[in-house]
Amino acid sequence: MEDHPNAALYRKAYDAFASGDLEAFGGTLADDVVWNTIGGETMHGAEAVADSMSGLAGLEIEISLHDAVANDDHVVGLVEVHVTAGDKEITYRTAEIHHVNADGKVTERWAFSDDTQAITDFFASLG
Repeated sequence: MEDHPNAALYRKAYDAFASGDLEAFGGTLADDVVWNTIGGETMHGAEAVADSMSGLAGLEIEISLHDAVANDDHVVGLVEVHVTAGDKEITYRTAEIHHVNADGKVTERWAFSDDTQAITDFFASLG
């Protein structure tokens, strides 16, 4: 069975991010996207999201997409992430919800994890 177009969009964004192609990843976002982070701030605009991604430089990030399901308005992606920073590492699972507009751009993103505090503490420790 072929993916819904919004699931295909999510997979495209996921593949771009996982391969480090942040320009292609950014191309899937609406200019005025609202990006809700896990345990952190809410960013407004594709430029703010892109700027935040620059903070990931130097981290080894492995992402495994378990599944993506979609309808005409939303995509839900089930993801496992493993991050290594020097001698520190963390593995966590998330459910990401993306609202997609008629132009095929992500307008808002929410993410929920299996351990928000551990994720928050891990990234804060890298500060």
